[in-house]
Amino acid sequence: MIVITALSITDARLYEAAAALRTGKIKTFFTVTIPSCKYGLISAGFVVFTLIFTDFGVPKVIGGNFSMLAVDIYKQVIGQQNFQMGAVVSIVLLIPAVIAFTVDRIVQKKQVALLSARAVPFEPKPNRRLDFAMLAFCSLIALLILCMIGMAQYAAIIRFWPYNLELTLRSYNFDMANGGGWDSYFNSIRLSLYTAVIGTAIIFFGAYLVEKGRGFVAGRNAFHAVAMMPLAVPGMALGLAYIFFFNNPANPFNFLYGTMGILVLVTITHFYTVSHLTAVTALKQMDPEFESVSASLKTPFYRTFGRITVPVCVPAILDISMYLFLNAMTTVSAVVFLYSTDTTLASVAVLNMDDQGELSFAAAMAMMIAYTCAVARILHALLTRGVQRRTQAWRTR
Repeated sequence: MIVITALSITDARLYEAAAALRTGKIKTFFTVTIPSCKYGLISAGFVVFTLIFTDFGVPKVIGGNFSMLAVDIYKQVIGQQNFQMGAVVSIVLLIPAVIAFTVDRIVQKKQVALLSARAVPFEPKPNRRLDFAMLAFCSLIALLILCMIGMAQYAAIIRFWPYNLELTLRSYNFDMANGGGWDSYFNSIRLSLYTAVIGTAIIFFGAYLVEKGRGFVAGRNAFHAVAMMPLAVPGMALGLAYIFFFNNPANPFNFLYGTMGILVLVTITHFYTVSHLTAVTALKQMDPEFESVSASLKTPFYRTFGRITVPVCVPAILDISMYLFLNAMTTVSAVVFLYSTDTTLASVAVLNMDDQGELSFAAAMAMMIAYTCAVARILHALLTRGVQRRTQAWRTR
């Protein structure tokens, strides 16, 4: 997505100049396209590095004896109850992620600096042969992804992979599994709904204060800087920090420990940055004169917020809520240290079932998560289309 954005802002006049000079397509690619999106490529590389470096779920399930830092934190805390060593490894995990995040922010600022007011977005001309070739390539990638998902679904409807391939639906009777039952699945739905509703309200209002607030510039800038930090903090380090903070009996917020509330709080914090940036971007598109006119008419800010700001930003609000819902449904690293027997989640149940060797149950629970996310995404698309017809008609006038 970052690379696509970088390509979309490439100045079309560069390609026109290259064509006028009869420059070959390969040379144009290396002298125009690559230099124009090099910062996007670098940024994408750092994003991939951060996500892979801090990932927990994939290496935990298929990593075998190959050690990864995120898995080592889990082994130190859960396996050996060595919280001090887990904290040390968390800091080691945090340092490269913070460095990559910092470099990525610098790179993104340089990418924006490349734009000029007279730049013309590049729009490639239709080329049936090339378009069909790219369609075939993208279809191949999509097919590979569907095959992987289909393999998980196949493993969920057989008795025991790869020894007993008899088809059965017993794997969906999660109450028979040791890693977690149907309660885990419904807990994940509760967590996702709470996170989507509460998180969207908090994040959008916080972004509104940062972008549309007046005065206290230093405080608003500090809040915006703090909002950027969660993207650089690995989920494992965040979860461990919540253990040390909330598990202290002297902490007045200790009552949250082991409840659904702490899971909602850590999930909102973990995915705060992207949602905050989405809200700020949507608010930046609004003319600041709305607030000025409202102030001159002595209209309370909350009335302007409710009648103008929120309706205009409805698409972004719905996108934020869906982003939070999907990530809350699938997150593992941020919550794996914080759940209790009453708040076991579906994503954590998949790990527990895999540890117990119940692969078919784990695959079935994983597919339930996937199907839930797919249904939520479809409902979101339908809701967004209906809401946009009612509240965004002004965009087409």
